[in-house]
Amino acid sequence: MALRPVSPRSGVSFDLETRRRRLQQLEERQSDAAFWSRPEDARKVVQEIKVLKGWTAPEESLSRRLRDARGMVELLQAEPDAGLAAELQGEVMALGSAVEAFELQAMLQGPDDGGDAIVTIHPGAGGTESQDWAEMLLRMYVRWAERHEFEVSILDRVDGEEAGIKSASIEIKGRYAYGFLKAEKGVHRLVRISPFDSQARRHTSFASVFVYPDIDDTIEVDLREEDIRMDVYRASGAGGQHVNKTSSAVRLTHQPTGLVVACQQERSQGKNKATAMKMLRAAIYQKKLEEQQAAKAVLEATKTDNSWGNQIRSYVFQPYTMVNDHRTELKVGDVQRVMDGDLDGFIEAFLKRFGGQAA
Repeated sequence: MALRPVSPRSGVSFDLETRRRRLQQLEERQSDAAFWSRPEDARKVVQEIKVLKGWTAPEESLSRRLRDARGMVELLQAEPDAGLAAELQGEVMALGSAVEAFELQAMLQGPDDGGDAIVTIHPGAGGTESQDWAEMLLRMYVRWAERHEFEVSILDRVDGEEAGIKSASIEIKGRYAYGFLKAEKGVHRLVRISPFDSQARRHTSFASVFVYPDIDDTIEVDLREEDIRMDVYRASGAGGQHVNKTSSAVRLTHQPTGLVVACQQERSQGKNKATAMKMLRAAIYQKKLEEQQAAKAVLEATKTDNSWGNQIRSYVFQPYTMVNDHRTELKVGDVQRVMDGDLDGFIEAFLKRFGGQAA
């Protein structure tokens, strides 16, 4: 199921004419015989052309379809035809969905919105209960990505002793993955009858979700080797079984900021270190953005207090079923559908409420 946007708030600007002019300039550069003499610069130009066409191509398609629809209206006015009228009605409905999709894209105008995302999940206090909840959230985001045919890679996963996970990081690759998933950043609260409680009592659990843009090497981040502490350890699978017998997993600590990332995706320590460095760059970049936006204090408070009163969304399994987003006040009664990855309604509502300012 595709994300269907609602109308954006006033003030969202498509600025298509500027994008068209920029695209024309870049395509002229691309046609130059010496274009590939500087491969790195050429790669940046090609990437920018791709992004710009992501704006101009849908607009050109919509304009063409609107002209065709107007032509159909004129034909019907001149000579009524039931078959043509039915075709026009279907096209009008399809155009409505296409326009809404384009409006959603207009809400995602942040510098990193169009790119991939790294999602990190940590359980709050509560031991096995919260660790199990963290694993349920991990599955939810994997299912959401699969619904959108995005590529998912598990970068790091530390299993709990009895059930669930102590932490996990996943990379989600797809157009506007970060723009969509930044709506999920915050504390998520679960209310249910605990499967781990012999007296079948109701428990409340918390887990925090952090979303970072998956930045590429063209973005400069001040990352010095002497500021990074690297620890290696054996990668472990489900149930604590070792993936291999060598210390291939890598944990990096950025000492000036205290940021910690880990990766055990590959059997090669070198490959895991490279991925962990990528994750660390993304985390530092995101932190700097938040500092620039004067949002660091809010984020840090969220990170350190995964408890009552700080959640962005509640998932109630008993005594009734309800998922309630406290920012947008959107409520959905089918909890299982949400846990199976149907998050589009919440993302749409978040973007409608906060628009391009969402972060």
